[in-house]
Amino acid sequence: MPIQIYTIAFYTLLEALRNRLTWLIVLIAFIAIGLGGFLNELALTESKQIQVALMAAFLRFSAVFLLATFVVTSMVRESNDKGLELLLALPLPRAAYLLGKLTGFAVLALIPALLFGLLTIFFTAPAQTAMWTISLVCELWIVAAFSMLCVLTFNQIMVALSAAMGFYLLARSIDTLQLIGNDPLAAHTASQQVIQFVVNACSAVLPHLDQFTRTEWLVYHTGNWSALSMLLGQSAIYFALLSGAALFDLYRKNI
Repeated sequence: MPIQIYTIAFYTLLEALRNRLTWLIVLIAFIAIGLGGFLNELALTESKQIQVALMAAFLRFSAVFLLATFVVTSMVRESNDKGLELLLALPLPRAAYLLGKLTGFAVLALIPALLFGLLTIFFTAPAQTAMWTISLVCELWIVAAFSMLCVLTFNQIMVALSAAMGFYLLARSIDTLQLIGNDPLAAHTASQQVIQFVVNACSAVLPHLDQFTRTEWLVYHTGNWSALSMLLGQSAIYFALLSGAALFDLYRKNI
């Protein structure tokens, strides 16, 4: 089965290269450089900090959006072209297919993460850049796994992509929403208590992506390896859970 996983991962990565996804990633890198230079000229104070903060935020969101879009469109196109049925008609375990796809997407995530990380090295310490890049890789892996789960569940591009991006935005803002909901000075009506319960429940099950790829690491050099190790552990847990859920959804399908 490892050879089958490697083969599927190789052709998944080859599909991304043939679709010129790398050229789009390079284009975004040049846009970020131009945007950073423009903001550097506009800012009157702390121009370097503003430049790296906005550029890092732009690069992070662009990487997430590109990867989620490719995962969703690639899987849906393969399903519409009956490629999935053809593969599963062969003596190929469904687990090998899914793990091969996930491996290909995981390797693909390294391309924007490493390229965008190299851009930030010109503005901050190498150690902070390394932590930011590793954290971005973990963030992209979680998004890729959830995007695959959305595709297997909905099998429609717009619905799956909307669910994936909604998950990402909610996971990045859940701590802020929880902080607002738990304000001790606010009046707590019955409806507000229900909303607070829902927010707390979401916070308990969602990955706290706001702790990943933090811009302040690049701006104020506050990153440390102990915090990164906790993020690596969180990434491994959520990646395994999402992969298991996707595998369960794939096995229950009648294809």
